[in-house]
Amino acid sequence: MARMTMIEAIRSAMDVSMGRDDDVVVFGEDVGFFGGVFRCTHGLQQKYGMSRCFDAPISEAGIVGTAIGMAAYGLKPCVEIQFADYMYPAYDQIVSEAARLRYRSAGDFTCPMVIRMPTGGGIFGGQTHSQSPEALFTHVSGLKTIVPSNPYDAKGLLIAAIEDPDPVIFLEPKRLYNGPFDGHHDRPVTAWSKHELAEVPEGHYTVPLGKAVTRREGSAVTILAYGTMVHVALAAAEDTGIDAEIIDLRTLVPLDLEAIIASVQKTGRCIVLHEATLTSGFGGELAALVQEHCFYHLEAPVMRVTGWDTPYPHAQEWDYFPGPARLGQALLDIMEAR
Repeated sequence: MARMTMIEAIRSAMDVSMGRDDDVVVFGEDVGFFGGVFRCTHGLQQKYGMSRCFDAPISEAGIVGTAIGMAAYGLKPCVEIQFADYMYPAYDQIVSEAARLRYRSAGDFTCPMVIRMPTGGGIFGGQTHSQSPEALFTHVSGLKTIVPSNPYDAKGLLIAAIEDPDPVIFLEPKRLYNGPFDGHHDRPVTAWSKHELAEVPEGHYTVPLGKAVTRREGSAVTILAYGTMVHVALAAAEDTGIDAEIIDLRTLVPLDLEAIIASVQKTGRCIVLHEATLTSGFGGELAALVQEHCFYHLEAPVMRVTGWDTPYPHAQEWDYFPGPARLGQALLDIMEAR
């Protein structure tokens, strides 16, 4: 079995899907000849031709609008928005057209499209290249939202997304593209080649949408995380020695509520961890669900560890990034809370 980086796994997912189905097309800014700003589409144009993988003008509304038309026609576009921060000009198309097409047509039309977007910080991208806008999509009925944490999941989830009959937002934590990042920015990053979840089948397989996975068994506290924060949670649990159970949500919509409930009922404590800003972040929804379904099992209030309510700073990136030190303190606090 091959070992792949996140970039290679995402590329492999598109390659496998394009090879299996002529209706799958890939396009976006610089994704054709250049192979994408992060090289996720490298080689696809050469293999499948300019009609299947091609460059688009610098117009996010145009990219998404064209993809919606293709999807309604019967194609399966997988488009790239160069950074998640750039999706705002296309937000109306995503919300008002892609997400509503099945509903407004009473099922006569569907919108089988995927919008791939690099997300999150950790690369000194500053305020316009580091945002985590997942809550803007989870709020919209008709969209599915995915955030993988490793190459194996990234490939399986992306293939499942491409094969899904409805629009899927596929957010790729850019800090994970070349290796798992545990939040210790002052330490060398371990390459994916040394990580077991970098073992990726070369052919077709899927990871089902709406199924979380337990990355670490524990009995003291549940940490709910996704994307880069899964690795931060693992580091914080190791650093503090607290017996934390870590749930990798993988997909935010649909959400594996059963896995969340089972874990929190077992541990009695819960911390929600994400990189996005605190106010109206997806962690608020998770905290509400835990309170609603696990109230009589909770031994302490649900805590959130997140980014701050400010634009992502360039010079103070590691003060903003919710790393293992901040999460570690929250773990200590929640264990003392009554």
